[in-house]
Amino acid sequence: MFRRSLRAARQHAVDVHSKIVLASWLRFERRQDELVGTSAMDCCGRNLECPRACLVSGYDPESVNDSCMCSRSPRVECDDDTSIGEQECSTSDEDGDMSFCIGDDEIRCVRYNIALLSRPFRALLYGGFTESWREKINFSNNGISAEGMRAAEIFSRTKRLGSFDLPIVLELLSLTNRFFCEEMKSACDAHLASLISDMEEALVLIEYGLEETAYLLVAACLQIALEEDMKSNAAVMLLERLAECATEVWQKQLAYHQLGVVMLERKEYKDAQNWFVAAVEVGHVYSSVGIARARCKRGHKYSAYKMMNSLVSDYKPAGWMYQERSLYCVGKEKMMDLNTASELDPTLSFPYKYRAVLLVQENRLGAAISELNKIIGFKVSPDCLELRAWISIVLEDYEGALRDIWALLTLDPNYIMFHGKMHGNHLVELLHPLVQQWSQADCWMHLYDRWSSVDDIGSLAVVHHMLANDPGKSLLCFRQSLLLLRLNCQKAAMRCLRLARNCSTSKHERLVYEGWILYDTGHREEALAKAEESVSIQRSFEAFFLKAYALADSSLDSKSSMYVIELLEEALRCPSDGLRKGQALNNLGSVYVDCDKLDLAADCYMNALNIKHTRAHQGLARVYHLKNQRKAAYDEMTKLIEKARNNASAYEKRSEYCDRDMAKSDLSMATQLDPLRTYTYRYRAAGMWRDIELTTTNTFISVLMDDHREAEAIAELSKAIVFKPDLQLLHLRAAFYDSMGDNISALQDCEAALCLDSGHGETIELYNRARKQADEQQKREFENKIGIVSSLSGQ
Repeated sequence: MFRRSLRAARQHAVDVHSKIVLASWLRFERRQDELVGTSAMDCCGRNLECPRACLVSGYDPESVNDSCMCSRSPRVECDDDTSIGEQECSTSDEDGDMSFCIGDDEIRCVRYNIALLSRPFRALLYGGFTESWREKINFSNNGISAEGMRAAEIFSRTKRLGSFDLPIVLELLSLTNRFFCEEMKSACDAHLASLISDMEEALVLIEYGLEETAYLLVAACLQIALEEDMKSNAAVMLLERLAECATEVWQKQLAYHQLGVVMLERKEYKDAQNWFVAAVEVGHVYSSVGIARARCKRGHKYSAYKMMNSLVSDYKPAGWMYQERSLYCVGKEKMMDLNTASELDPTLSFPYKYRAVLLVQENRLGAAISELNKIIGFKVSPDCLELRAWISIVLEDYEGALRDIWALLTLDPNYIMFHGKMHGNHLVELLHPLVQQWSQADCWMHLYDRWSSVDDIGSLAVVHHMLANDPGKSLLCFRQSLLLLRLNCQKAAMRCLRLARNCSTSKHERLVYEGWILYDTGHREEALAKAEESVSIQRSFEAFFLKAYALADSSLDSKSSMYVIELLEEALRCPSDGLRKGQALNNLGSVYVDCDKLDLAADCYMNALNIKHTRAHQGLARVYHLKNQRKAAYDEMTKLIEKARNNASAYEKRSEYCDRDMAKSDLSMATQLDPLRTYTYRYRAAGMWRDIELTTTNTFISVLMDDHREAEAIAELSKAIVFKPDLQLLHLRAAFYDSMGDNISALQDCEAALCLDSGHGETIELYNRARKQADEQQKREFENKIGIVSSLSGQ
């Protein structure tokens, strides 16, 4: 969603500065999934992110997806060094028709080529100046050396900077500003930005970048400074410059708040408080939290408490407010705030960790692990896994501790444990002799067991251990990415998928992983092309599976469905392990259900279950339900609940196959296990006092309007929207507001929903209707005011 918003902003940007900033954000965001290169300055081949294309001012939204000039005229690589060297020789006396004289040096040039560099050069060489008819022009007093001018002459012919030394490129950059050579300036800017590799270079070159308005160079220096040490003097200096350059209110809010955060990290609490106060004064309410923290660090804990207390009182309460206030109180009051924080926003991890630590202090270690399991069950994070690992060590459950450490190292390979004092791998080395040693065959057995019990964290840990024994195995990296996607860890999943691509030993395998990267980043057609190319080289399970998966991700007609079935059957004929074949059988069963071939679907699900693909219980339950065997469907989902370690979705699905009271119980359990599942809130909002199908918004509205329960429904939806602004939740709440005649609230929710999916047809329709009603209401109010004024005038 963030990337989609950035793409839209870049597409509609007008000025050069906005284009550069937005394109830089896009390049930064795609570092984990880009196939070509790893440098932030590498061009992806499209105007959308190209550093050079950003330097063209003007509004042209249709051109962002066009190929940029970099891809149309690719740079010559090192194989052509000889020809490059020949090209970059100075112009000979025979070729040149004029010379620039700098001191005793004479640089032979082609007048036409130099004139093309900029309009001032063109006016100088072909205008009304005396230089236009001279063969030799004195250029000694223009701030460029003879070597710099030779480089400019070479660029005028080759449009490349070649292997010029840094001082020469800096001279050229200065020349470009004096003579407005935009193309050469763009090349110098990009070239210098690509040279930045450490803090020392960034500190030297940022002054040149600021002085010569080289935006890419400044951005590259800033990125290096912030990545190396957020608390460094250089980072502070750059943020202070950021504050000085801020003109819009939101820019000042961001700059002042960031300065406050950095000062807080540097333990300069008075300065931190001043910057947070400045941010609040320009409207950044969230900086009140920073003021409270700075006051507390300066010894004014009660003042910090009062600050947070007023925030809770003055604004609509949110979970993070109570969590912050809990930092400044003790005892029962602290626990009440933390419990309220969890109730309002169950995704906040600090309350769970605090409660777990209290239980450890009371020597209730099992209860402490149960408390952490609550959040780990739906939101996996390295800090919660680390805490659970330490508690497991106290319990002498070393296998459990290793499981959590392996899992967190998959999420973040550079994670430092024990307050930043011990790398996770070191703790693994210490614990490894205390557990039973596994061979690679043992690992596969454990992986099958955990996979079949839907234990995603356990599976992730086993795969990490297998990779430690067999590093660089692309198949295992790919498995990691699949498990991480199940755990909703997209960035870590993309890192593993990229690693799988880089470690692949054959072209057809690499193409499959590239296809998955493209598919996961929204490039479905390109992913299909990669799959087809892979199949053309060698028929493989993964290539056929990718192609079937990408094709199935659209509304299929009967012909397309049959083609997907053929692809999955071809995949099953190719060699693969039971884990992936179980997934293919499950997908095949789903397509058969969509084609109303229930017996064939049931066979697929049974075959998947025979090879321990436990999730197939859900598909088989769906088949029973469509055959009007509701009791059998309920029993099938019960089997899944009993087998699966992560079973919130199973409770949710089972609720469809039982009566109202049992459904209410199942949905309550689903919400307790995973508060992020939105179906449960929508169902309760629609009301559980009648049998209803949660398929269309109109069904929800008719039920609730009959019982006049709109306000209760809105309150139920709002519980989840606070911590998970979901498209369907927002759309449904907008529909309720619309039915109540609250057009303003309906429009707000529609606008928020369209930010998540700008093409959602039902929301667009609802938005247009609410907009029309709001305009009519505004018109009536205006006419009433005119009528009142007229009547008063008449009196």
